[in-house]
Amino acid sequence: MKNINNASKIIIMICLTLSIFTITVITSPKSAEETVATTSTLSNKKIGWGIKRNDNHNQPDLGAENKKLIDKYNGIAMGNNENKDIYLTFDLGYEAGYTANILDALKEKNAKATFFITAHYLNTASDLVQRMIDEGHIVGNHTVNHKSMPDLSDEELKTELMKLNQALYEKYGYEMKYMRPPKGEFSERTLSITDSLGFKTAMWSFAYVDWNEDSQPSKEDAMNKIISNLHNGEVMLLHATSKTNSEIMGEMIDNIRKEGYEIKSLEEFR
Repeated sequence: MKNINNASKIIIMICLTLSIFTITVITSPKSAEETVATTSTLSNKKIGWGIKRNDNHNQPDLGAENKKLIDKYNGIAMGNNENKDIYLTFDLGYEAGYTANILDALKEKNAKATFFITAHYLNTASDLVQRMIDEGHIVGNHTVNHKSMPDLSDEELKTELMKLNQALYEKYGYEMKYMRPPKGEFSERTLSITDSLGFKTAMWSFAYVDWNEDSQPSKEDAMNKIISNLHNGEVMLLHATSKTNSEIMGEMIDNIRKEGYEIKSLEEFR
């Protein structure tokens, strides 16, 4: 009987040891290698953001699969269809001499916007960045060097985002919350990394050809394009390098409001 008791005790001890080992394995945090491996399993297929515009004030087609990816990683592309909200956003890789006029119009009309800037813009137009912050606009991250994100390694991508964020914080005590992929190019891998760093990817549901300084649209054509494509929840992408945009900004805001829409900050996104 004594031998049986001893054998039972040994079996119990073995079972307890295995249970403790199993619990430890299950609850231990992932190592850095495991995290990298998880990231590497995500698709790096380059996606170029595109939209199928409507000119009847209905929400455009953003592409169901692409929109699903943006939503999966807590990004922004278009607000809900119940509220007549418009979110103004501008991309700025460099200063062409028109941003001050745009800021003047926004201030006069009491409208807030988001400006996505690069490191070059921060280094060469810091007075305008300061003004954006002082006047209550959002300054977003457009990366250091404006490179296509899927072409970058994990570490390169983190550097592109965090170095700009750090530079802005050191200069103004301002921390970026939103980012826009250069050229509108991303992959599931880059969306995952962006989200893990605490940035919201902000795409758009309207844009038009306003970026070519050598071939600017007329004020009439630009206004017609913008107003005819207004829709609920619109994230409007404009370029502050556009002379035409700077000339029509005040009237554009008035016309947006005449159509019954409200201009809201991305902080109010819904």
